[in-house]
Amino acid sequence: MDYADLVIEAGRRMLRQGETIGTWGNISALDAEKGEVYITPSGMAYDTLQPEDIVVLNMEGDTLRGERRPSVETQMHLSVYRARSDCRAVIHTHPVWSTAFSAMGEDIPIFLDEAAQVLGDTVRTAGYAMPGTKELAENCVKALGERSMACLLRCHGAVCLGRTMEEAFMVSAVLESAARILSIIRSMSGTAEAYNSEHLARMRDFMKNQYGQR
Repeated sequence: MDYADLVIEAGRRMLRQGETIGTWGNISALDAEKGEVYITPSGMAYDTLQPEDIVVLNMEGDTLRGERRPSVETQMHLSVYRARSDCRAVIHTHPVWSTAFSAMGEDIPIFLDEAAQVLGDTVRTAGYAMPGTKELAENCVKALGERSMACLLRCHGAVCLGRTMEEAFMVSAVLESAARILSIIRSMSGTAEAYNSEHLARMRDFMKNQYGQR
């Protein structure tokens, strides 16, 4: 797999799908066999990136290849990979509906079947910290916990994980859909009942063992 091309295409896709504006957000992919992380450079337009612009780091954050400065959120990406062995891709997006919840400091509960299957657990809003700081990285990992595939960064968008880049984008799409649906429910003076832990476990088992082709 060409991880640099994977990250470049993911950046263009994030831009096309309206999940960020300009150069905001960041993307990484982990080559677990080599222990190498491919990450977008800081402040460069996604639609101009070339393979040589992608920075390759080890898990300690040392640059192995590339001349660019890596994303300011490098600490956050590395911290996620260290904490979550099930993760091979991380995308930090700035989607409208999800970011609205992050600005309010609200969590997004699991109240839809597709969210239970894909998001894994409540999407929590991490405590506020300045971009690019160790504190933000720590808050992100804490909000993700052991099972959630996404969290919100207070006033700063969303972080979505995946075993693949495609899965990370699916997580991002389902999260944004859930945020929008929850907003609509509230505008209609309704409430959304969160699934309990037993139902969440059943939905995870359904997705893992019953859904799709063997």
